[in-house]
Amino acid sequence: MTRETGAVPTRATDGTDPSEPRRTSVPGPPRPPKRSRIGDLSMRVVYRMLAVAVVVVVTVVAVVAALVLSGTSERPGEGRSGQVAAPPAATPSPGSSSPQASPVASPAVLAGEGTVASASPSASPSASSAAETSTASPSPSPSSSPMSSPTALEEVARDRSAVVAALADHRVPDLPRNKKLARLPGKAHKGKRLLKDRRAGVWLARLGKPWKIFGAAPFSTKQVLPKVKGAPVRAMLVSCPVPIQAQRHAKDTALLAARWTLNHHPKGSRISWFASQPIKKGWLLAYKVKYKVKGKARFSVAAVVVTRGSGPRPAMVFVTVPDTQRAYWRDINTAVSSIRPK
Repeated sequence: MTRETGAVPTRATDGTDPSEPRRTSVPGPPRPPKRSRIGDLSMRVVYRMLAVAVVVVVTVVAVVAALVLSGTSERPGEGRSGQVAAPPAATPSPGSSSPQASPVASPAVLAGEGTVASASPSASPSASSAAETSTASPSPSPSSSPMSSPTALEEVARDRSAVVAALADHRVPDLPRNKKLARLPGKAHKGKRLLKDRRAGVWLARLGKPWKIFGAAPFSTKQVLPKVKGAPVRAMLVSCPVPIQAQRHAKDTALLAARWTLNHHPKGSRISWFASQPIKKGWLLAYKVKYKVKGKARFSVAAVVVTRGSGPRPAMVFVTVPDTQRAYWRDINTAVSSIRPK
């Protein structure tokens, strides 16, 4: 017989069967840290590396851009476009040999060498200059008239270094004040036709007899007078694109062209200016070229014109007549007044 102890059997209140063994939860192994596909590096390290790389690239790009911009701003003259307007023509309508149509030198200038029969051989250069100044009309244009230069054409020089070098040449004096070319002594030998220079893009007079067309090289067109026995040079009228670099101002271009023409005069030649004037789209310089022949002083009267033709470079027309052919000095007026762009 069993003894009742009065104990009350207890029931599990957590919903489990007391007859079943109690289950305890055992924690699983810890998860490994998240890895990237780049070896064993963690993503945090990868992100940091990417951020540093982006900062470096942005810094390099900024430095390069700054260098490019600063280099561009230091280049003088870049970004300048457009045309430089040419001054209005100072010469009357070309094609006439009358005193009004001929542009600046007085015959008194030539008398200094005793070459004009009607002039006094004792006339001093200062008196000649005074006579010219009194008859020449003042020109309000500056000493260096701008050369018109379409942007599609050849780029002009950016500075005046070539002009400074030319003026340092003992054969080339400083340019005079603006003076018109007066009618020169002699008889005009007009032609009825014009000569076309396709390379330079201008028309000029085809002078009448005894002038004749001759082999042009190294020019585009060339007209000459018959040789004088015993004379080392003879008169010629030539045209071509300017053989020197065009300058910003037409007067500077004409100066360099005149210096270049000394190559076609006897060795040791020197320039003496007596006319300088603006013309339509260019400039005219007239001068005496002094030299010696067998120890005797001789000279030629010459003129050079630079103007903007239809070619890619400014056109140059050059005419020179020695004192042995002084009867043809008037043809210089005819030649320079006949120049017209094509």
